[in-house]
Amino acid sequence: MPTRDENWPNGTPCWIDLMVTDPGAAKQFYSSLFGWDIQDGPPEAGGYAMCLLNGRPVTAISPKAQDNPFPNVWSTYLASDDLDASVAKAKEAGGQFMMEPMDVMTAGRLAFGMDPTGAPYGIWQGGDHVGVGIFNEPGTLVWNELMTRDHEGAKAFYGSVFGYTFEDVGQGYTYATIKRAGDGEVVGGLGLLDASTPAEVPPSWTTYFLVEDCDASVGKAAALGADVVRQPFDTPFGRMAALTGAQGEAFSLIQPPPMGDSAGASSQG
Repeated sequence: MPTRDENWPNGTPCWIDLMVTDPGAAKQFYSSLFGWDIQDGPPEAGGYAMCLLNGRPVTAISPKAQDNPFPNVWSTYLASDDLDASVAKAKEAGGQFMMEPMDVMTAGRLAFGMDPTGAPYGIWQGGDHVGVGIFNEPGTLVWNELMTRDHEGAKAFYGSVFGYTFEDVGQGYTYATIKRAGDGEVVGGLGLLDASTPAEVPPSWTTYFLVEDCDASVGKAAALGADVVRQPFDTPFGRMAALTGAQGEAFSLIQPPPMGDSAGASSQG
């Protein structure tokens, strides 16, 4: 069981959370789908509820303020050894911030911004909370992927801020793996929203959860109120599906290929 108790290396997608209009309904949906134990935080946490699997943090669910103009959404947070320095680099590279660096009690330090291509993302410097404590297991985070209309612009931005390098996949479409600075570990993907993508689809970081049986999980999610955006399909990395949750939040599922086939997607080193 892959687990972690230390801060994630700089630039690693280290945490995800869900902000929704009705957190109670979301808790019921995701606990039923993935078997999470969801625990409400202290009053000062503002309704931020931790989702655990085998006693370890997977994600969190929080309420969306009534005046928040953004849709219900899964957010990806990138680890930073020095939050203020990362934010300064992001601003220099053209990024903007809706939430400037701030302390989150003793949990860590947080900033939330938008890259120059229009995709929102968070930066997290861990304190008591390092990020995901269990990963690459059924019901947990396994892959993070940025889809944007400015592929080269995104490369330039994230390469400048986090030192990423990229390896183009080719095979007739624009997609690259994201390699972490220092050790070259693959920690995510970067794809292009091409001309066939509807204009209303925004650039975004997508969260993938590992499942044992993609078709069964899609069927269960649909029964719980999810919409299936793309039915399960086979890839060299496993069987995948794209969904929106019962409150419109987008996420994806992936079932790893059988042992002996190509390695499944994994963004956690």
